[in-house]
Amino acid sequence: MGHGQIVLGQEQRRRLLAMGIRFFLAAALTASQAPGGYAPFALGCVAAAGAGPLGAAALAGTALGTVLFLRFSQALPHMAAAVLLFTAAQAFRGSCLLTKRRTVALTAAGLFLAVGSIYVIQSLSPADHAAPCAAAAVLTGLSTWYFQPLLAQERERLEPDSLLLLGAALLLALADVTVGELSLGRALLNTLLLYTACQRGSTAGTAAGLGIGLMTDVCTASGGVLFGGAYGLGGLLAGRSGGRRSRAALWYLTGVFAALLPVHHALAAPLLLEAVFGTGVFWMLPGKLFDGKRVLRAPAADSGGRERLRAQLNRTAAALRDLYDSMGRGPGPSTEENPAIVFDRAAEKVCRGCALCDLCWQREYTGTFNALNDATPYLLERGRAMAKDFPAYFADRCIHLQDFLAAINGELSAFLLRRQYRRQLEETRRSAQGQYAQLSDLLTATAAGLGEAVPASAAAAESRIGAALRPKEGESVCGDTVMSFRTEGGLLCLLLADGMGSGEGARKESALTCRLLRQFLEAGIEPEAALKTLNAAMALRGAETGSFTTVDLITCRTETGEAAFYKFGAAPSYVKKGGTVRRITGGTLPVGLRGTPASPDVTRATLAPGSFAVMVSDGVADPGRDEWLQDLLAGWEGDDPQELAGLILRESIRREGLQDDCGIQVLYLPGPHGKSV
Repeated sequence: MGHGQIVLGQEQRRRLLAMGIRFFLAAALTASQAPGGYAPFALGCVAAAGAGPLGAAALAGTALGTVLFLRFSQALPHMAAAVLLFTAAQAFRGSCLLTKRRTVALTAAGLFLAVGSIYVIQSLSPADHAAPCAAAAVLTGLSTWYFQPLLAQERERLEPDSLLLLGAALLLALADVTVGELSLGRALLNTLLLYTACQRGSTAGTAAGLGIGLMTDVCTASGGVLFGGAYGLGGLLAGRSGGRRSRAALWYLTGVFAALLPVHHALAAPLLLEAVFGTGVFWMLPGKLFDGKRVLRAPAADSGGRERLRAQLNRTAAALRDLYDSMGRGPGPSTEENPAIVFDRAAEKVCRGCALCDLCWQREYTGTFNALNDATPYLLERGRAMAKDFPAYFADRCIHLQDFLAAINGELSAFLLRRQYRRQLEETRRSAQGQYAQLSDLLTATAAGLGEAVPASAAAAESRIGAALRPKEGESVCGDTVMSFRTEGGLLCLLLADGMGSGEGARKESALTCRLLRQFLEAGIEPEAALKTLNAAMALRGAETGSFTTVDLITCRTETGEAAFYKFGAAPSYVKKGGTVRRITGGTLPVGLRGTPASPDVTRATLAPGSFAVMVSDGVADPGRDEWLQDLLAGWEGDDPQELAGLILRESIRREGLQDDCGIQVLYLPGPHGKSV
């Protein structure tokens, strides 16, 4: 009997502990709010807890959180949805209708939407409240899906993805706890994402960064994908660190900085500060948390898993592309108000009780209309109304002119504020639309790269590279930048960027362009997608600095000779084989001059053994009179690319006189008997 009492007591304590956990989780998650005053994570907790005492504890916790964190107008729909979720779980308890995880998640989202839509329809502006309600419904369903393995009765199991989302939701509850501009919750969110990427690799880091970043964008109402882009790129780069803490921290900050560099947003600076703080916390984590870090080993063949990941990335990209298309489909209704509404509302306040109302607005309506119409341009230009704006016949007749002017000025201020808000909202919408398109392109390119990746251990064919730089006459530094590297997939890349102008300013712009492009390519992003993203980012930067940069990129699979020439405003390139020279040109503008998504000029070629690929900046040879350069290449019979680069530079100085910066890079694929260095 005593043994039975001990077992019963342990079971009761375990049940009370489980109820307490759900109670406090639901209360804390109510502080994680989306625009519109919704608390979807708390509702997901209630739905995941299900029926019985555990669900009742979650419902009670939600009630406490509602009192603490929500206003009365927000509390009513929130508690109505929570009660409905618990009631549905109780009603179908023991049946097979709500046993599957997907069904529970969809039911939670649907019931929330049913309750929320009632309040949206009854609001003064249903169109403005529809989108936040829909976003909260999606978050309710997703949180139910991920929370259920942790919170459902008799199904408790610790899934890493579920723990990650729960931790992120709890940290978002601390987003409003700030020290200066730094949000404590979002700073610790960086620590969580960095730890996840370091421990689980680039795939999990990218998925976690994109998912939690987009969730943060929704909760902070950033108006775009600011956090999604920064966290996603940071997680992608940190995951490629091989589980090394220092390298993961460095790459994470690099990714966040690269994503925020072209962004002009009020949250950009705090986000970067939060990333630095979160990385510092990551450094201070106990070493035993990293005891199980990943060990680099040859990857096992997993074509099925690769295909599933590839399909998932493609589906995500398609969803973002559909969202982008839906935002731009159709011209949409005009959002500009007619200025006449200013006079209508002022007349309602002043003229309705006036003794001359019938005279002004019925018998003399045409004269009144003309007087107000003539005064409108002066009101809009000055921002306030004055008696001299109105004709004498109207001003002399109006017995409440000063009251009418005061009413007009009040309504005019509100009208101008509404106009400014709508224009800012439209600008934010266009910016978000472009960001969705760029994310879609990046995910599509990453999915394509999964099927074409070359093992890093594959032996790369021999190749040699020569380069030469010379600044413009009178300058101490060259504004051109050359760079060459090989990615983990075995792709050889040669870069040449020419910054606008010359000197130190041009060098900084060209070096920045090459550095960012290299990071994209080394992260496994396809060259065309990387260049399109870079162009859009540099266009935002160029809007402030007024600068632009030409980009010349050659990629080559040296084992097969397959090469591609990508150009954004760059000078011609040349392919030499024996005495034959092929000239490769492009007509696209430099990066930074076009804000809309623009594709580079792409020319594909096969470099036979013994071939040279030569890239030059426009200071080396005028594209309109480069016959001398083609003749030089056709007649040269050496096999040293560095010697060829030096020869081109010397001849260019003799002919052009260093009127601009000169940059040259030469790739040589040795023949069967060629020597390598």
